[in-house]
Amino acid sequence: MNWITRPGWPGNLLALAAGALTPLAFAPFDFWPLELLSLALFYLGLRDLAPKAAFWRGWWYGLGLFLTGTSWIYVSIHDYGSASAPLAAFLTVGFSAGVALFFALPALVWARWIRRSEAALADTLAFAALWLAQEAFRGWFLTGFPWLYAGYSQLDGPLAGLAPVGGVWLVSFALALTAALLVNLARLRSRPAFLGAGVVLLIAPWGLGLALKGHAWTQPAGAPLKVAAMQGNIEQNLKWDPEQLNAQLALYRDMTFSAQKADLIVWPETAVPVLKEFVDGYLGVMNRFANDRQSALITGVPIRQNNERGEKRYYNGITVVGQGEGTYLKQKLVPFGEYVPLQEVLRGLIAFFDLPMSDFARGDSNQGPLMAKGYRIAPYICYEVVYPEFAASLATQSDILLTVSNDTWFGTSIGPLQHLQMAQMRALEAGRWMIRATNNGVTVLIDPFGQVTEGIPQFQQGVLYGEVLPMQGLTPYLQWRAWPLVVLCGLLFAWALMASRIAKTV
Repeated sequence: MNWITRPGWPGNLLALAAGALTPLAFAPFDFWPLELLSLALFYLGLRDLAPKAAFWRGWWYGLGLFLTGTSWIYVSIHDYGSASAPLAAFLTVGFSAGVALFFALPALVWARWIRRSEAALADTLAFAALWLAQEAFRGWFLTGFPWLYAGYSQLDGPLAGLAPVGGVWLVSFALALTAALLVNLARLRSRPAFLGAGVVLLIAPWGLGLALKGHAWTQPAGAPLKVAAMQGNIEQNLKWDPEQLNAQLALYRDMTFSAQKADLIVWPETAVPVLKEFVDGYLGVMNRFANDRQSALITGVPIRQNNERGEKRYYNGITVVGQGEGTYLKQKLVPFGEYVPLQEVLRGLIAFFDLPMSDFARGDSNQGPLMAKGYRIAPYICYEVVYPEFAASLATQSDILLTVSNDTWFGTSIGPLQHLQMAQMRALEAGRWMIRATNNGVTVLIDPFGQVTEGIPQFQQGVLYGEVLPMQGLTPYLQWRAWPLVVLCGLLFAWALMASRIAKTV
């Protein structure tokens, strides 16, 4: 087994395989023990490497993870971006190779400054802290790519009870800690005191997670609200076709007119595929209908308005008509789908860089919740729901969570189900009901424990009926957010750095 911990191709290929294995722990496969195996192999492969070799070991792991876990990028570029198969494959591999650096750089830092192989317990704690730092940095740098965090694998696992306490971050920390401890148990056996501490650290997160699973951190704030969420199932190549505009507007209008009476009527992201200012009459009709039904209708619609500098800009938005009010402008934009980085260079090179509505601006960061039927609704548009801290900032001000999306870009890949799993984690973290309305699936209602209660299958047109409860109170995660973990990880890093420096001077 020494070849695993030595530099060279055998260990690098194992790291590639360990990374590629990881997505099987997430939706739609949900075999969560594989996440522990993947983390353990990653840690074991880094344990004795020099910094340069550790960098490449981390890169190979990241490459395997993203090649398999974000394979849906190929579908988006090839099927909907009109790129040839070789070009789409090249761009997908290039993207995966780039984001794999998020694992290569921490591996370098680990081997250069933090690792203490002779102190197995300290080494284990430092590894868990570094893993968490890697996930947090990946969700922030260059607007972030917070996809495939380890903690999502535990949505239905024993550690799910930790999510309302410390968010997906705490679950990821517990998984990394467990994986490293399992690898280091043999080393700890020679020191009984440290072995005892290691066993406690090994058991405690799992025991606490199981004990808290199903615990109600929040309470109902009112009577149940009836929901009717529309899934139009409109093909992506038709969505922005001007000749299809009237047909799409008629579709959602007629689905709504014929639907059962509901307190909240929800349409998906850009269900109205034209600037809001051009459909005032249409929205006026829907406003009167919603008021007559004593309903609030919430829809995605692009909006043009002046920014703080007085410039006309386009925004991906949500608006409320009927018995509610408010407009929300999306803050977290999808690269290439909603804006083009370096657009002066990339625009016009291939059709993928000129997708419809790919010139959106970011909405203001101080937006409040929407109001519907007297309750506060935290709105997330598509990609925004995958940001834990961002989602928590809106959830603290809300009674109900809402996410609207158009996952048609993913095709029949695993992308939409991964996306749904992250939305479920947001509901669990916040202890609130979530309404998720999408163009072609998966449209669902999610309870405060992160479980889907009602849903419409993908690629079907229909109306989802169900009830949600407004909730009050804050989970520990909404109260404290990630700060306790940040402090803990900072102390662990400081301890590791000081101990390493002292060891070198002795």
